[in-house]
Amino acid sequence: MIALRGLGLGDVLAAVPALRALRRSHPAHRIVLAAPALLAGLVPLIDAVDELLDVSGTGPVPVDRPDIAVNLHGRGPQSVAALRRTRPRRLLTHAHPGFPDAQGPPWRCDVHETVRWCAFLEWYGIAADPTDLALPAPPSKTTGHVIVHPGAASPARRWPPERFAQVAAALSRTGCQILITGSTAERALGRKVAALAGMPDGSVLAGRTDVGALATLVGSARLIICGDTGVAHLATAFATPSVVLFGPVAPALWGPPAGPHVALWAGRSGDPHGCRPDPGLLEIGVGEVLDAAGDLLEASVR
Repeated sequence: MIALRGLGLGDVLAAVPALRALRRSHPAHRIVLAAPALLAGLVPLIDAVDELLDVSGTGPVPVDRPDIAVNLHGRGPQSVAALRRTRPRRLLTHAHPGFPDAQGPPWRCDVHETVRWCAFLEWYGIAADPTDLALPAPPSKTTGHVIVHPGAASPARRWPPERFAQVAAALSRTGCQILITGSTAERALGRKVAALAGMPDGSVLAGRTDVGALATLVGSARLIICGDTGVAHLATAFATPSVVLFGPVAPALWGPPAGPHVALWAGRSGDPHGCRPDPGLLEIGVGEVLDAAGDLLEASVR
């Protein structure tokens, strides 16, 4: 079985309940997740995937004649076409007008991402639980830190670095150990936040951790402060308290479930791929973030 999800960290984590449902419904199958190679460190934690095949976006998907191909990537048409080219014996996908012979449920834009993929499988008679998001936290020698993650895939979802710096500086003054995470491409952003906050360059781990090391840091953290990005989904998976800042996309569609998480949103939607910070995101102030962080930190020591 091949399951296509050639997207980022948060996207794959949002699909964990669906992947586990596939494992339960097809225990004898070898399940191959088609996703970017940099996410390979997640495979042992998900415990529903046998192998990760390096695929970005819609491919190509270099397999031939799989028993089942599952489109967990999107509505199509590109993802549908990519999986049809593998010549699967059976294709599970959403319905698309470009492929009238492909049966499947209609695509819905009004439900949470995790719920969407579970409902998709249930249309095919595969029971799935959208709350099945938990991952086992990797063992760590570092505990009790606060992670500030200022990056996100698009500028529309990036809160200004000056505001992240104010949050980091305020929490540092209370005695919190602050670690700034991010990708290699976000290292300059992380260093800017650290410099503005008066923190040492050694506190910047952006570009110095693979996904496995990042998971270890998140799993052992006391608090995560980030935008609507993959680290927020790691916090959900490990039940690590988090303050998540939403802008163009409502938390009802991508936000954390109930638990030790605060989703801040001004109530306005916009373009998630915009080239500048979303106006709704900019309505969230430093004081609001610090209040939420303070409440979660206080709750963690009760």
